[in-house]
Amino acid sequence: MESFFKMMQFLLPGLGVTLCVTLIALFMGCCIGAIMAVLRVYGGVTARTIATSYSIVVRAIPVVVIIFILYFVVSEFVDLSPFMSGALALGFASGAYQTEIFRGAILSVPQGQMTAARGIGMGRAKAIRCIIMPQAMRIAIPSLINEVSLVLKDSSLVFVIGVPELLRRAQYASASTMEPLLAFGTAALFYILLTLVLSKVLEAIEQRFAVSF
Repeated sequence: MESFFKMMQFLLPGLGVTLCVTLIALFMGCCIGAIMAVLRVYGGVTARTIATSYSIVVRAIPVVVIIFILYFVVSEFVDLSPFMSGALALGFASGAYQTEIFRGAILSVPQGQMTAARGIGMGRAKAIRCIIMPQAMRIAIPSLINEVSLVLKDSSLVFVIGVPELLRRAQYASASTMEPLLAFGTAALFYILLTLVLSKVLEAIEQRFAVSF
């Protein structure tokens, strides 16, 4: 038991890094996804082509490859730390999946909502911003709960570029203590707890802002 608590204390800083990477990636993915989804549904031919290409291409590339591209290629031109390279790569990848989540949510909003907004004098852009997107965000929450779990697990991939997140610190602990089961088992427990907490938060938000038509 004493070894377990010592392991937890050693891994806690990595848990903080994992949480930061996850939250940055989710926020970035949400911003990209919302914009790209609007372009796919309401944009012109060029905008729809760009948004669709982004979604298809990025979802076809393994996340670890995107991490390597940002860290080894983009960082040659832009000063990016391993932490930021990993977080931005995850956000860029999550944005492609959130594009599809938000696109489906936007299409779930009855067309009459846009018609009514235009009928009272709203411009198209304002109707999208003030009427369509708030409802789409609420509809998207159940799917976003799953995306949160996926991004949290994918955050472990940033260990390949030396970010001292949870898995990296577990690897250090395993090598120094020669107790891989304890090290990685404790890391797995942290991932489970963090997933449950984030899921419960989003479920509470879903219940608070549930929308019905």
